[in-house]
Amino acid sequence: MSAPRLELALDEGGLRLPDAGRIAVFGPRAGTDLSRLPKDRVVVVSGFAPDVEAFAAAGYACAPLAEGNVAAALVVLPRAKRLAQALIARAVELGAGPVIVDGTRTDGVDSILKAVRGRVAVSGPVNKAHGKLFWFEGGDFSDWAAGAPQELEGGWRTAPGVFSADGVDPASALLAGLLPGNLTGRVADLGAGWGYLSAQVLKRDGVKSIELVEAERAALDCARLNVTDPRARFHWADATTWRPEAPMDHVVTNPPFHQSRAADPGIGQGFIHAARAMLRPGGRLWLVANRHLPYEEAIRAGFGTVEEIGGDGRFKVLCATLSARHGRRDRLT
Repeated sequence: MSAPRLELALDEGGLRLPDAGRIAVFGPRAGTDLSRLPKDRVVVVSGFAPDVEAFAAAGYACAPLAEGNVAAALVVLPRAKRLAQALIARAVELGAGPVIVDGTRTDGVDSILKAVRGRVAVSGPVNKAHGKLFWFEGGDFSDWAAGAPQELEGGWRTAPGVFSADGVDPASALLAGLLPGNLTGRVADLGAGWGYLSAQVLKRDGVKSIELVEAERAALDCARLNVTDPRARFHWADATTWRPEAPMDHVVTNPPFHQSRAADPGIGQGFIHAARAMLRPGGRLWLVANRHLPYEEAIRAGFGTVEEIGGDGRFKVLCATLSARHGRRDRLT
């Protein structure tokens, strides 16, 4: 979200906030400037654990879902159009007036503005910093509501906006096919998404338990539907900071590599560091990634060696075993 767009709308654009009542802010990312809103009335509505942690630490009330009536709502547009529509529908459903929508052109704000204009009168837009902010009141957006999780071929359930919502991710399928059939012990799936990879791991009878760690609550809710094996446990958490109660024998992961449109290999490197911290000496990391991402150096630094065990022109599957020396070093730092 652009703070200058909100500031311009409030100062010169005719946007007026109600004098009382809660203001729901849907989907802001950590670092979003909400200083022009009355902090004591704001509730940040987000299902992304790192963002919730950041806003809670800054003193904002947070909730994974918006409940009850609100006096106004600010929807920070996500990239996924279907999710953007669902957030707007939820804001309207809560009785918010006005509903303020803010987004960049690359996030599809122009198409959302056009669609909303086809339903209700729109105020604004305020144009600044390669984006737009507009607001409206009322209207029927019930057909935009999120509804129940959608069912894919194979019986998988997914939700709007989650990673690989339209089908099994090919990189996860590649990793699943290369995991050994005799996988045993305690396993963690970092960035578990809606549960496909964990479901494949649990086909191994020797697996004692699997910890599904996922930062996006909507994806984890789907994983609970897709993975019903009693050996599975679910954690809504940032995979880079989550730690298990006991060391893991294996970590499997298909880490995200961007939070915006720009690639950020640092996220996957954070997953690699977290895997090292939770594995027992001799435990193994199994990772799949886009071929161009530079993860080998981070794995060598943390594990000592790394082996590419398979892949294709798009993806590579890497495996590393934590040496006793590297395991001791990690637990001393």
